[in-house]
Amino acid sequence: MIRTLNVGMIGHGFMGRAHSNAYHRVNQFFNVPFQPVLKSVAGRVKDTTEAFARRWSWERAETDWRRIVEAPEVDIVDVCSPNNTHCEIVLAAAAAGKMILCEKPLAINLDEGCQMTAAVERSGKANMVWFNYRRVPAISLAKQIIEEGRLGRVFHYRATYLQDWTISPGVPVGGPATWRLEKAVAGAGVSGDLAAHNIDTAIWLNGPVARVNAMTEIFIRERFRRDGSPARVEIEDVCSFLARFENGSNGTFEATRYARGRKNKNSFEINGEKGSIYFDLENMHQLQYFSHEDLPHLQGWRTILVTGVEHPYMANWWVPGCVTGYEHTFVNALADFLNCLEKGERARPDFRDALETQAVTEAVLESAQTESWITPAALDP
Repeated sequence: MIRTLNVGMIGHGFMGRAHSNAYHRVNQFFNVPFQPVLKSVAGRVKDTTEAFARRWSWERAETDWRRIVEAPEVDIVDVCSPNNTHCEIVLAAAAAGKMILCEKPLAINLDEGCQMTAAVERSGKANMVWFNYRRVPAISLAKQIIEEGRLGRVFHYRATYLQDWTISPGVPVGGPATWRLEKAVAGAGVSGDLAAHNIDTAIWLNGPVARVNAMTEIFIRERFRRDGSPARVEIEDVCSFLARFENGSNGTFEATRYARGRKNKNSFEINGEKGSIYFDLENMHQLQYFSHEDLPHLQGWRTILVTGVEHPYMANWWVPGCVTGYEHTFVNALADFLNCLEKGERARPDFRDALETQAVTEAVLESAQTESWITPAALDP
């Protein structure tokens, strides 16, 4: 028997649409034991929040997120508001005994992340952070290939996350679409927004990061707010760093919003003793794989079209050859969360996992400032 779970979502921007779609679609494509009910959504502006609620069939629109956290009928609080709001909302939701889903990055800094993780773990309630790229079928297949030992000992991990949308000096600081350029709201620049995805994926695929050595740069230091007033840019436009993983492999990471022509190139390559894999989000239905164990005359990179029923998640979607897209990763993540909830298992990545990523991100920023190797902070168990 399918049980209902009442969801209250805070924030209704880009991520609000992605999450709302997942709540609508998960029971249509996955046999999960719970049916999400879109109970209430909160936003700062009454008219736009009500319009969003109508479009996405939320039962109620609120302008005060506390009404969602305090509502006895709400089972899950979904936090997809800007980074500087996460801590206060999560602490309140944990105190109210709610299950919590939270957008990435977990927090505006490591201290807040520690507070949030401790509060959620004290509550004993299920939780998850929406690092949705773990649910790209091709990335999940990469995880399977690694766990099957097909790469052997890993030597190199290299990752990039490249965009180009902030190159123009006319892009403003602050507001619905560009709050990521404001330090007080975002906390960090590309390290927290883009590199955090790369770090989470790397830890999932290749294990913990032992130390990092980074450099960052702000290319345009003076911009304007939407009202025309000047604004000093204090968060990095580019972040590059070296990493040594605990398994002894070397890593290189680059995240930038100044790669002209790159819209959302999230890629990684892993080189091991037996083979290599390569992934690029701009071709997210494909995984590149090289096996040194093939016969010499047959060796070469192969392109795996990740659409078959034997591939992660794909048995729930279309027939082989029909690809899935960005929005499907959120449906896959929600399905995993609901199944883990039924089994009483951790839905990964949870707050504890996201806190590990936050520690690496903070070490990267410290390294860039001090121009030295930094070990990520040890986290309480």
